[in-house]
This record gives sequence, C-alpha cells and structure tokens, in this order.
Amino acid sequence: MQEHFLLQQIEPKLQKQYASILCFVSAQLSSIQIPLQRRNLHLSKQEDEVIIAVHVLGKLLGFTSERAWHRFVIGNLFFKALFPERSRYNRRCRALGFAVKWMWHQLAKRGQHHAYAVVDSLPIELCHSARMYRVKRFRGIADIGYCAFKKTAFYGLKLHLQATDQGLPMGYVVTEASLSRPGGR
Repeated sequence: MQEHFLLQQIEPKLQKQYASILCFVSAQLSSIQIPLQRRNLHLSKQEDEVIIAVHVLGKLLGFTSERAWHRFVIGNLFFKALFPERSRYNRRCRALGFAVKWMWHQLAKRGQHHAYAVVDSLPIELCHSARMYRVKRFRGIADIGYCAFKKTAFYGLKLHLQATDQGLPMGYVVTEASLSRPGGR
C-alpha cells in the first residue's frame, strides 16, 4: 500500500517531464521530413510524436528493459486501449530510431553546459602485426603505433573521441597511430 502512495506523488512530476519532452519533440519533428511508408496508418493508436516522447522519457528514466518500460507506461501514462501493444510499440520505436537520434543530437546542440567531457583514444588496426613492416596501403596516412592496453605494436590509425558526461559524442579526430594525443607529438 505504501508503494501506491509513493507512485501517486511521482505521477505529476512524470506527467510534467512527458509534457515538456512532447512539446520539444513535436517542435523538432516538424523540421524533419520523415519518409515512413507504413501500411494501415489510419489504425495507429498514437502519433509518432507521442511514441518518440515516450521512448525518450524511458531512456531518461533509465529503463533498460523494453517490457518493463511498456508495462510502466501502460500503468502510469496511458490506458491500455490508447497505447499500442508492446511488440508494435517496439517496432515503431525501431522504425523511428533515426528521429530519436536526431532529437538527442538537437538536445546536445541546444547548448546544455556539461560538467565535464571525457577524451579517450583507441587504435584502428589496418593489418595484422606480421605484415606491418611491409604493408603499402595508407603509407602516407597510417603508421606504426603502440597500444598500451594490449602491450603490442600495430599498424594503423588512432581515433580520439570526446564525449560528454551523459555519453553524447561531441567530437572526434582520426590521427596516425604514432601520435599520442591530438596536437601532440
């Protein structure tokens, strides 16, 4: 019984978050031309904006299970008759994946000030180590570098990626493998 009262206190906050996300999604979705060819569009229970907003809200709340999130939505945001069944909802989320990625990109570009950013490098090996001294491809671009994690030398490039504290990639640089960091020697 205590869980019921706890849920009743959280519900208005959840509704406010959903309303703000829905407002943002509907404003951004009008600028995207969605080339979806769907059959039986007249039978859909919810619009694309609602599906995207619900999906984004689930990611923000930290749900990792599609089944648990759908059960939560049916119990707290929509009636069962007004929301698509679980498999149809998940198929529509996958079909609208490019629009969700666009929304995340727009949120990142919006100018949110992030507390910190993480920069990490990883090797891009172009050939096996047995052939690295006689390879002729990418001769002017790639070279021999050292991977400290594997404690081996490799022939290829290095990818340096900058991500925010929320995991959104902000920028990247591809350099030759012998370069330890961008702008360094």
